[in-house]
Amino acid sequence: MRDQRFVAWHRGGLLTPGQHRLLIQWAIECSEHAILLLADKADSRVLRALEVAREWESGQTNVAAARKASVGAHAVARAEANPIAAAVARCCAQAVATAHMADHSIAAAEYALLAVKLSGLSLEEELAWQNGILNAEIAERVLDLRKARSWSH
Repeated sequence: MRDQRFVAWHRGGLLTPGQHRLLIQWAIECSEHAILLLADKADSRVLRALEVAREWESGQTNVAAARKASVGAHAVARAEANPIAAAVARCCAQAVATAHMADHSIAAAEYALLAVKLSGLSLEEELAWQNGILNAEIAERVLDLRKARSWSH
């Protein structure tokens, strides 16, 4: 059963529209941080996914556009031979998918952690950074779900 704190209030859950925007904002930040691992070599569909995520966050596009952008970034991940680039693509795909289902924000952060791990960088530092940029309004629900999914410290 899904955590009701990640289900939009208009669907019977506890997540307000403002909290939903905070979650996608956090997922975007995690994705932008992961993209740095690619040294400016990200596929345009991956970059487009983040653009659409920002557009959704600011009310300039809809969930259908976000889902389409997510599918495009996932296609990049499936075709990518470099596991770091594939993880970053999945990270961005999950970030934009947050528009559809808010708990995708957690998956975006997890794929960012995977990209960091595959890069040989400090997983603990990345996790601390991700947790440190959480807005107080969403921090408890994110940290609780991370703990349940074994990504907590």
